[in-house]
Amino acid sequence: MDAAAEGDGELDEIAAELYALPPAEFTAARNARAAASDPALAKQVKALRKPSVAAWAVNLLARDGQLADAVELSAALREAQDDLDAAELSRLGAQRRQLVAALAKQAVGLASNAGVSLSAAARDETEKTINAAVMDAAAAAAVLTARLVTTLEAGDIDPATLADAVGGSLPGAVEPAPRDDLAERRARKAAEKAAREAERLANEAERELARVDARRAKAQERVDHVRERIDDLRRDLATLEADAATAEQKLDAVAREHAEAAARARAATQESDRARRVLDDE
Repeated sequence: MDAAAEGDGELDEIAAELYALPPAEFTAARNARAAASDPALAKQVKALRKPSVAAWAVNLLARDGQLADAVELSAALREAQDDLDAAELSRLGAQRRQLVAALAKQAVGLASNAGVSLSAAARDETEKTINAAVMDAAAAAAVLTARLVTTLEAGDIDPATLADAVGGSLPGAVEPAPRDDLAERRARKAAEKAAREAERLANEAERELARVDARRAKAQERVDHVRERIDDLRRDLATLEADAATAEQKLDAVAREHAEAAARARAATQESDRARRVLDDE
């Protein structure tokens, strides 16, 4: 490490410690630290500016560690946004806003624990700065130093603004993920999307199969009912046919009796006629 880098590192460590103090204690602590440093470093420490209350609250949040996780998540979302549809982007945007609001509330709580109450305007500045860190990689790098002097706002981020907003040296923006890692994440995202679609189709196929099974069961029930009815009718028909055969046999027997009776009646009539004629002749 060269002398300049070493000097910057020492200044940044001192600045981070000073910017963790409540703003009301900053100036006295800074001057005391400058007095205890060698002349070259003392001049740099003496030049550190007192942070605004909102910037100090964001510094507390950065030191607490929660902001780093949020910035990392947001960076991943920014890299993935080209692969997302409008609905998914809208959902993620809503989640991001909720995250920013929650972090801003956490920063206000940390300030309150340190004995400092933030005004409504300071709370608004705190939330805007956190949102800038979530939306912009360069702003995120500046905020994560925990050495903010002034607040930031998304859409108004440039090197000059960032240099003026940070006490001590200004870090570069967080490097984007290597292309291979990004490609791997996108491939994994595509695979997950394909898996979700396959699962959706499988579920739809299962539901369709269940519907078809229900229709098949109903049709089978109807077939079974009709077949039972046919069997009943066949048994009834066999019984009727047997009854018809018996009735026909009885009819034939009665017909023969009728014929025999008719013959006897004719014979008796003929005999009666002859007897009458004999009687008449006498």
